[in-house]
Amino acid sequence: MSVLEGNYGPVDPPLDCPDCPRLVALREELKETFPDWHNAPVPSFTSEAPRLLVIGLAPGMKGANCTGRPFTGDYAGDLLYKTLLDFGFAEGAYQARPDDGLRLKDAMITNAVRCLPPQNKPTGPEIRTCRPYLLSTLAANPSIRAVLALGRIAHDTFLSALELRRADYKFAHGAEYPLNGFEFSLFDSYHCSRYNTNTGRLTEKMFRDVFEKIRNHIPDS
Repeated sequence: MSVLEGNYGPVDPPLDCPDCPRLVALREELKETFPDWHNAPVPSFTSEAPRLLVIGLAPGMKGANCTGRPFTGDYAGDLLYKTLLDFGFAEGAYQARPDDGLRLKDAMITNAVRCLPPQNKPTGPEIRTCRPYLLSTLAANPSIRAVLALGRIAHDTFLSALELRRADYKFAHGAEYPLNGFEFSLFDSYHCSRYNTNTGRLTEKMFRDVFEKIRNHIPDS
């Protein structure tokens, strides 16, 4: 039986999720300093019946933890949403805020860990604690045909959630893997962070090349 078959809980954690004490403590601290921020688990951002799922690692402090929408408000979102718009996976205009009217088209964006971790580094137990929400998201969206993992940790977390051996699907920028037993393929990219783009580890062309592969895999409808 597939790991996605069975009864799963909600696709997003409750806004007062108590499961990771370290992440809860950071949330509560930030609520005192920035009471107008989201400061809670960040729900997935999606269109109806998405065929592309983009997975990041965790919300950024001044990005999704502030705005409440994945990859919204920080540099990584600037590149991601521009590319999604260029390849027909979004409509409207991205203005780095959740009320900018931007809509996803045939796509969903989520994070492996839904709460902001200290130093942007979730622990192994925190990643595992949040894994049921990733499985619920996949199970609730059978339309998904391509999964884009942004960075090695998102890649490894996704494979572990599906109980697939990492040695069989090694992370590499631009890699494309059909996944045995599943109807979607996995695509890899270096994370679209400011650090990666500033150092040249990831260029805009490299990122677009990955989306070219994804668009060839799921042609525009």
